[in-house]
Amino acid sequence: MKILTCTDGSESSRKALKQASIIAGGCNVDEVVIIHVLDPSLDTTFPYYETISAEQMENFRKMVEGKKEKAKMFLSEAEKIFKEKEISTRTILKEGNPPDTIVKLAQEEGFDMIVVGSRGIGGLKKLLLGSVSNAIIQEVQNCSVLVVK
Repeated sequence: MKILTCTDGSESSRKALKQASIIAGGCNVDEVVIIHVLDPSLDTTFPYYETISAEQMENFRKMVEGKKEKAKMFLSEAEKIFKEKEISTRTILKEGNPPDTIVKLAQEEGFDMIVVGSRGIGGLKKLLLGSVSNAIIQEVQNCSVLVVK
């Protein structure tokens, strides 16, 4: 069994990671992969028609680098949850549309299960199911999806 679990640093994703570690610890799991997807569409701080100064570009570059460092921290924290149970993991940091990237990876690498939180850091509290988890459920084929609340 191959499990793909997703993290964005939210409380919901931490719950999903803990649930995935319980499943992995109790089953004959071949591989556990933790993924974080940076969404570049959230980094559009400059209108395309404006002239951008060198200082603005440098600030933008620093912001993007800061997001990458934060993402690496999320992955490191996620790994610790599995290491406590002596479960080895592989981490992946990708850029792209989160649901599309997760579904594509799950299909390409033949995962049996995706474990995802019900709402991420970008989700509205009012929604019962976040847009990322909902899109994964709708798009993935031949793979079970566990949405953790």
